[in-house]
Amino acid sequence: MSNRDGIVIGLLGVGTIGSSVMRIIGERQRIISERLGCPIYIKKALVRDLDRSRDVDMSRLTTSVADILDDPEINVVIEVLGGENPAHEYIARAIARGKYVVTANKEVMAKHGLELLHQARENGVDIYFEASVGGGIPLIGPFRQDLAANEIVSIKAIINGTTNYILTRMAQSGTEFGAALRQAQELGYAEPDPTNDIQATDAAYKLAILATLAFRVPVRPPDVYREGIDRLHPRDFQYARELGYAIKLLAIAKRIGDGVEVRVHPAFLPNDFLLAQVNDVYNGVHVEGDLVGKVLFYGQGAGPAPTSSAIVADVIDLAQDLQKGVANRSVFKPNSALALLPMEAVRTRYYLRLQVADRPGVLAQIAKICGDNDISIASVIQKEVSDLAPFAEIVIMTHAAREDHMRAALVAMRLSSSVKEIGNFIRVEGND
Repeated sequence: MSNRDGIVIGLLGVGTIGSSVMRIIGERQRIISERLGCPIYIKKALVRDLDRSRDVDMSRLTTSVADILDDPEINVVIEVLGGENPAHEYIARAIARGKYVVTANKEVMAKHGLELLHQARENGVDIYFEASVGGGIPLIGPFRQDLAANEIVSIKAIINGTTNYILTRMAQSGTEFGAALRQAQELGYAEPDPTNDIQATDAAYKLAILATLAFRVPVRPPDVYREGIDRLHPRDFQYARELGYAIKLLAIAKRIGDGVEVRVHPAFLPNDFLLAQVNDVYNGVHVEGDLVGKVLFYGQGAGPAPTSSAIVADVIDLAQDLQKGVANRSVFKPNSALALLPMEAVRTRYYLRLQVADRPGVLAQIAKICGDNDISIASVIQKEVSDLAPFAEIVIMTHAAREDHMRAALVAMRLSSSVKEIGNFIRVEGND
């Protein structure tokens, strides 16, 4: 069967997402085929265990990847295995054999995306990866095409549903981090090992992909500064409410002059900023371009239905290209004029929560430490820990300061006899 005769798919992985893709294509095969003007079907699907019962057509399952990669009739490969390997190897082999690829694999695309796109171009095919970021929210397509005329100013994003659910529970119910995590696991929002979510690795992968497309600067996962959410305390959410903020795990890519910041960490967001209202497992991506202004992409960022929607949409998109004999419409040309900025050079505002000795002159000492490091204090809240304790808790909000200056100030505070504990420090992002 030639590319113009039909779309013959090989599916790598029949887990939750793969099974959903098989069902959707099977149930809507006639409708999709009519829209495309050619037949479309899944010929083979790769699994580890043929004996495991699945709610799919078992006759199409195979344990041999060669049944897919070496079949000349299969012209499209959908990869939903997850993880870096063997997914990366299989994608590269599929491209080398002249097959189009659709993948939901954020790790592979963050680490190897540029090489795979180059390989696809050399082989006259393409790789589609809409489902790798934001589930069913259209993001990759807009960055590759719809926003291409813009100079992107900034991306601020909530792109991990697991952490957003946990932070929503902590904010709305005063739940401790550990209890909120267990709730997320019980509901299936968090994995048994939630490390990649909690430590912001997942969000860093997604930001690397978005920032690479938006600024045309190669961004690898190690280039993204990241902090997780496990040091957040219910008291931080209490103070955030009092000050008019929400706390979110925020992925930020921002152009500053001839440089680009890429960072993921908890952040205070003012309540009137749209992303502050993105709760539970929903994702939101706020993009600012010089022509389009500020736009917000919002929706379910994960789950079988939204992810499968993005995958099948990619299949339809590439099928239309196959019908027209068109491949690799978007060419990545790096912008050599931009460089990645180190985290130390970032300027932002800060929230500090400190336990300090409850005696005269302590605030003056802390103010001096801040002043010595070129940090201007915007406001201070002081509360007694208890009537009996010789310590008080103070919350400081700063004006914009450099990250390296703040780190130096934190070192000095830890060495001060007046500071019992630095409870937390969190960056503050505004509507800019």
